[in-house]
Amino acid sequence: MPDPIRTAVFPVAGLGTRFLPATKAVPKEMLPVVDRPLIQYAVDEAREAGIEHFVFVTGRNKQVIEDHFDRQFELETTLRERGKDEELRRLDLDRPAPGEASFTRQQIPAGLGHAVWCAREIVGRQPFAVILPDMLMQSSPGCLSQMAAAYNELGGNFISLSECEPDKTNQYGIVELGAAKGAAFEITGMVEKPTPADAPSNLYINGRYIFQPELFDHLSTHETGAGGEIQLTDAIRRLSESQPVYGLRFGGHTFDCGSKAGFLAANVAFALDRPDIAADFREELKKAGIQSPAG
Repeated sequence: MPDPIRTAVFPVAGLGTRFLPATKAVPKEMLPVVDRPLIQYAVDEAREAGIEHFVFVTGRNKQVIEDHFDRQFELETTLRERGKDEELRRLDLDRPAPGEASFTRQQIPAGLGHAVWCAREIVGRQPFAVILPDMLMQSSPGCLSQMAAAYNELGGNFISLSECEPDKTNQYGIVELGAAKGAAFEITGMVEKPTPADAPSNLYINGRYIFQPELFDHLSTHETGAGGEIQLTDAIRRLSESQPVYGLRFGGHTFDCGSKAGFLAANVAFALDRPDIAADFREELKKAGIQSPAG
């Protein structure tokens, strides 16, 4: 059986330019879907999959992410005095235990590959996951749990995949699939934003990965790719020359919350999935003359 995945890396240093001016002072990872910030959903997904160590690669003006996962004594004292025991319980559940969270800084915006490389000393020589928090997953079990189950069968490296409309392949990183391996497939190639006519499939990389530590060796060269940045996909290609890289079709829905449309759709979908507010939410839509989705 392969070594278990106990550590997850969260690259959260991005500037969130697609959401300006909302992200001028608030990190995009702290934007709320219903009543939880995006980064909390990502940590919850990781914890469900058995992750024990949460590594955040931050940048300037991202201190609020660290504060979110810390204790706030004034708030807790006020809640305790007012008998808000359920709110206190939820805060305790959301917060990593002492020593479970680590924070490191990506000093320059040099790409996703560089952000992952910045976590190398904290991760060490063990397999690890990478989660992009602005890609929000809706499923049970969670996306990383599905990947971990397949990883435990095969080992190696894993990329989670979602399906897009065939005419939208030019918006995503698309993979070429080889032989089936149980619930997974070998990945034989990756193409960034191909035209529909040139796309090898309609399966795109949706922001969840499991890697062996040798990935860091292919990032340490600091070889730049598209946009003059250190690209994670380039390192995966080099890694695949010596190790298997598998793709797993995600059994759920992916919301690209880095886009305005995806973020708004996620809020609607997650609100309608909440038993405590779904009925009230539908009623508010009705009052506004908006037809709510069926279901």
